[in-house]
Amino acid sequence: MSAASVCDEIIAQVDAERLGAYGLHVLVGDDVAEHRWRSDDRVNVYSASKGVSALAAGIAVDEGLLSLDTTVGELLPSVSLGDGVERVALRHLLTMTSGIDFVWFSHEPVPWPDLAQEVLRRPAVGTGTAFQYTDASTYVAMRMLGAVVGDVRDWLMLRLFDPLEIHNPQWHRCPLGWIMGGSGLELRTEELARIGRLLRDRGRWGSSQLVDAAWVDGMHRSWIDTGYGGSSAGYGLAVWDGPGECWRLDGRYGQFVVVDDARDAVVTITAHEEEQYNRLAVIAATVLANEERVR
Repeated sequence: MSAASVCDEIIAQVDAERLGAYGLHVLVGDDVAEHRWRSDDRVNVYSASKGVSALAAGIAVDEGLLSLDTTVGELLPSVSLGDGVERVALRHLLTMTSGIDFVWFSHEPVPWPDLAQEVLRRPAVGTGTAFQYTDASTYVAMRMLGAVVGDVRDWLMLRLFDPLEIHNPQWHRCPLGWIMGGSGLELRTEELARIGRLLRDRGRWGSSQLVDAAWVDGMHRSWIDTGYGGSSAGYGLAVWDGPGECWRLDGRYGQFVVVDDARDAVVTITAHEEEQYNRLAVIAATVLANEERVR
């Protein structure tokens, strides 16, 4: 299986279905193939940003700055907590199982003085088991990290972005200046693909271990039942189970990093597909599986 053959087949299917893809990057082993449908400008990768936030948390855990069991009250002591919120820890926020009923996404306004306070003042019910997908969870997780390291994007420059040669990336911010975390990171297709290679290679980039391998493994070791079914039935630490044997970062309108560990492959897609954006991930996973069978 070559990157070029996978790339060509994905292009053919995307074009046949008239899907609104911007760019495609295929990595098989060290073999790379790329295709552009439009210029490779930086775009909002939406919820694929959550995966980068999870990597940030992993780096911080490795440095001993916090743990998955660190609670919101420990790092945000000035915030008033609703009933049961004292049990909410970093792991619950990254897996969308805080139990706090608060659905908010980063394209929406922030009409409150402090978004984290607005989230955390509400009660938590079913912490650890109740799944609710919301950008608010990742935002609060990054507020926790920010309480330790300051500006998370700036802290990540030396630890992640500079080693990956992602120059001066911008990340949308709340009115208080904190990164949105769950969305709003702007990257080119090829830059997002570097995140994909890092995930496939279990946190290693060249000769450097940027993120602990056990952390990356833990991102997709077990799955929370989302209740959604299909390739959105399972959620890990900011990643989704599927399609097929793959796991993925998944952003609105078709921002995908599809990791196929069995085939040592990653397919990265940026897009603006409003009607059938999930088809892009399905096509990528299906082509990888089919190419393996016909090799």
